[in-house]
Amino acid sequence: MADAVLDDLRAGLPDGAVLDDPDVVASYARDQAMFAPSEQPRCVVFAADTEQVRHVVRVAARHQVPVVPRGAGSGLAGSSNGVTGGITLVLTRMNKIVEIDPANRLAVVEPGVVNLDLRKALEPHELFYPPDPSSYDWCTIGGNLSTNAGGLCCVKYGVTTDFVLGLEVVLASGEVLRTGRRTVKGVAGYDLARLFVGAEGTLGVITQATLALRPLPAAPVTLVATFGSTAAAGRAVSEVVLTGLVPSLLEIMDQTCIRAVEEWKNMGLDRDAHTLLLGQSDAGGSRGADEIAQVAALCRAAGADEVYSTEDLEEGRMLLAARRLALPALERYGATLIDDVAVPRSRIADLLDGTAKISAECDVLIGVVGHAGDGNMHPTVIFDAADAAAKARAYDAFNRILDLGLALGGTVTGEHGIGTLKLDWLAREIGPVALGVHASIKQALDPLGILNPGKVFAQPG
Repeated sequence: MADAVLDDLRAGLPDGAVLDDPDVVASYARDQAMFAPSEQPRCVVFAADTEQVRHVVRVAARHQVPVVPRGAGSGLAGSSNGVTGGITLVLTRMNKIVEIDPANRLAVVEPGVVNLDLRKALEPHELFYPPDPSSYDWCTIGGNLSTNAGGLCCVKYGVTTDFVLGLEVVLASGEVLRTGRRTVKGVAGYDLARLFVGAEGTLGVITQATLALRPLPAAPVTLVATFGSTAAAGRAVSEVVLTGLVPSLLEIMDQTCIRAVEEWKNMGLDRDAHTLLLGQSDAGGSRGADEIAQVAALCRAAGADEVYSTEDLEEGRMLLAARRLALPALERYGATLIDDVAVPRSRIADLLDGTAKISAECDVLIGVVGHAGDGNMHPTVIFDAADAAAKARAYDAFNRILDLGLALGGTVTGEHGIGTLKLDWLAREIGPVALGVHASIKQALDPLGILNPGKVFAQPG
């Protein structure tokens, strides 16, 4: 059967750029959030440059069909999940590092550049792009921009938006907006670049980004401390913050995560530890060693059972790898619902203890890993997806954790985004006035409602 949308798309794109085979389309229908709502799109389009993106958006506007921007699909909230009758616009072929400017410490990249590839390209210039999500070896910069991704180094360096100088964005009209600057300072007009970062593709399609860089840090000094209680680990984190120390990394794992990683990879972790705290300092030389020594002293004073530090780079990488393996290790136990709550750092212990109580009350296994340095925790609910009762208990636990996070003065998402997974929760957190402002911005930039509809908040039309 003829499809005018497909015909118009193919008329302005290279052969093979538009795919509508149902099996292929289905493979691009969702991201890594396996239980976030998703639908089967009409087709998948692989754009290779900005003009091709403009063509796709114009066709979508002409026929008033949805466009869902997508990167590598590493998201954990359903932000790039398909929409019935829509176009899933895959940007992974736009993977050029357009420019590296060492003198001004910036890089210009396309959205399909893999985070780790950018880091490797910068190393010969002794430069560094800090945001490092756990999926940094395959997630793309465009997806990081879309969700304002964080990572393990946020405690010292901040999140994606802190490194965005400027953007090129294809608007819903097909026009190209270039906003931002290449200078260190600049306050001309509204900061439109930050408006699009974290918008999850609902306001425009990012086709290029100008990113701020940092000097390549020194080889890190690494610390690992184990605790017999969450309260003790929480005290250690609070004391690190109060003392004014800013390690480059401060991560936490509960016993469920420790044992999951150890059972899978046999990395020598203490299976009996209740909580593990992992820290690093990239201050360099004696400064890094001194900073970790201070963190170690605070851990001991807080009641750590064991504290160990190392300047050996490979040993440090191995310990960090254990942290990055937490999620895939938990996935070996069953289906997962991954929460993403962030709370004030002084309430981390309360969140961990509250999550343990929820786990017992809902009769589900929950492993918690997260960024202790900024309070962003990832409680992961594990269950048997084939068991309807277990699935219901898992969703109950998931929602209770979100409620707990808000009650502790936190937020329902620190870095994964709202997507479709937490669509009902944004209104609870921000209230009707802020939600109305969201709707007004959406209406102004996307009056037809074609850009990633049904994501972030319930959009009219």
